[in-house]
Amino acid sequence: MNILGISCYYHDAAAALLVNGQLVAAAEEERFTRKKHDHNFPTNAIDFCLKTANLTAQELDYVVFYEKPLVKFERILQTALSTFPKSWAVFRESMITWFNEKLWIKSQLQTKIGVPTNKILFVEHHLSHAASAMFCSPYADAAVLTIDGVGEWTTATLGQATAAWNGSGSNQIELSRELRFPHSLGLLYSAFTAYLGFRVNNGEYKVMGMAPYGQPKYVDDVYKVVNVDADGGLTLNMDYFSFHYSTQHTYSQKFVDLFGPPRPPEAEFFTLTTHPRKNHPDWDEAVAAQNQKYADIAASIQYVTEEIILKMARFAHRQTGSKNLVMAGGVALNSVANGRIMREGPFENVFIQPAAGDSGGALGAALYVYHVVLGQPRQFTMEHAYWGAEYPAGQMAQAIKASGFSYQEFDDDDKLLDRAVDTLLQNKVIAWYRGRFEWGPRALGHRSIIADPRREEMKEIVNTKIKFREPFRPFAPVVMEERAPEYFTTPNLDKQYPPRYMLMVSDIPEDKWDKIQAVCHNGTGRLQSVREAWNSGYYNLIKKFDQATGVPVLLNTSYNLRGEPIVCTPQEAINTFAASDIDQLVMGQFLVSKPDGYRATGSHLSPEQVD
Repeated sequence: MNILGISCYYHDAAAALLVNGQLVAAAEEERFTRKKHDHNFPTNAIDFCLKTANLTAQELDYVVFYEKPLVKFERILQTALSTFPKSWAVFRESMITWFNEKLWIKSQLQTKIGVPTNKILFVEHHLSHAASAMFCSPYADAAVLTIDGVGEWTTATLGQATAAWNGSGSNQIELSRELRFPHSLGLLYSAFTAYLGFRVNNGEYKVMGMAPYGQPKYVDDVYKVVNVDADGGLTLNMDYFSFHYSTQHTYSQKFVDLFGPPRPPEAEFFTLTTHPRKNHPDWDEAVAAQNQKYADIAASIQYVTEEIILKMARFAHRQTGSKNLVMAGGVALNSVANGRIMREGPFENVFIQPAAGDSGGALGAALYVYHVVLGQPRQFTMEHAYWGAEYPAGQMAQAIKASGFSYQEFDDDDKLLDRAVDTLLQNKVIAWYRGRFEWGPRALGHRSIIADPRREEMKEIVNTKIKFREPFRPFAPVVMEERAPEYFTTPNLDKQYPPRYMLMVSDIPEDKWDKIQAVCHNGTGRLQSVREAWNSGYYNLIKKFDQATGVPVLLNTSYNLRGEPIVCTPQEAINTFAASDIDQLVMGQFLVSKPDGYRATGSHLSPEQVD
């Protein structure tokens, strides 16, 4: 049984392939097209999935789309008509887009993939999210929570799911409660994302990164724009928003009157918290004070978001009585909130889909059809996220030789890892390119940039000279799973799934702050726990670093420059290596080095591409 799941035409287009219920390949389209958050039809991702399984389109039993386009079109049409004439621009653009492509998805699936219409199925957006979490988790039953911006009409759901392992029981997902557009936690957070100068559906994680530099002083004002009940149900005060009728703005003038002038995109960000010695080259007291207010607003919306999600989780527990919780939807990528659920929530176990956003809907749609529609028993648990493309050593060697960089090939991985650790100990940075790329937005040790976490200056070096991004952005600590309790206070990290996917933030014991300064973000870290069985090379690199330093932690960030998707092919890995101040590149069994005095070319992005 071969089932291909597809998501596209909003953001983060993707494809995922199941063969007899087992995931064999999954990838976002952006990795192949190099267009960040590419929403177009995922031709390349589909081709990759079929090639990985050695299948043709004719051998597919079903192709499943992750939402129901006609229902979504109904919502857009009704919303535009109800807010007319303010919504005229939205109505015009929506009609052009929908009548050009989005209304004809069934025919596009038929012609672009080459399957008959009787093999094409559609699953509701939030059912796709729910299935992506439940049927990748190890649980037989779980409470379900899905939260995002909006699907067809639904913006969040709460329910319960069961899974039939080896034919015992039944596969069911019952979503018993929902929030409906325009009332949306995801759209609330996105409005603040835009207000703080970042791109919607792209910069929400930057708000989360800015929040620790502020204090939640504006919580009362946030609660003026959203009403929240005891169970996490919410209604937005629509006087403060314009996303339902505007193509350009998500918030209204009344929102600006309440919170003050918005932060200009790409504005310098420095405060007494981020630059306590006032050592920013363009330091200005008034600008620092205004930036502090923005950080306080970020802290306030982050706090309110966490409180709403915790209320939803507690209500889900009361409704279901399950000890397990599964989550998906773009808001489930809020790792600070996830950490609080794991520490303060009522659930013993939590599973969060690593591709929690729209891309994960492709996998969820396929899983829903296989398990619920077709009633097939569970066999698969997502133990890791390495489901993308892998490239042969010959292609790596070709890209390296064409670059002119010097390199060595190692037959003994142990010796290669020793060399990599030596580089890290010299206060240098390495790129790590091995195996299949990751499913979801996190770099988890197959497409990573790695540095010594003990040195505070590494934060600035990697942000400004390598990533070319905002200085307040944090880095992830990666830790050997069995050593995680020494450096992170959240209990049972070795028994939970979110840490392995870098999907939760934990407090760091104060006596460890100075040991891992570059990844300690105001006393916290968005960790990744690593087990040798999942990624032996990555694990053993950390182990060797621990043997040399006594610290079983490394700094990890995604292998890309600002505004670009994470690298995919060997050539892209070489290009990024050349364009940045990364010192060495570990590519498969090759160690690539730059000549003395080499000067990086810098990011080649145009201003409009940089987020």
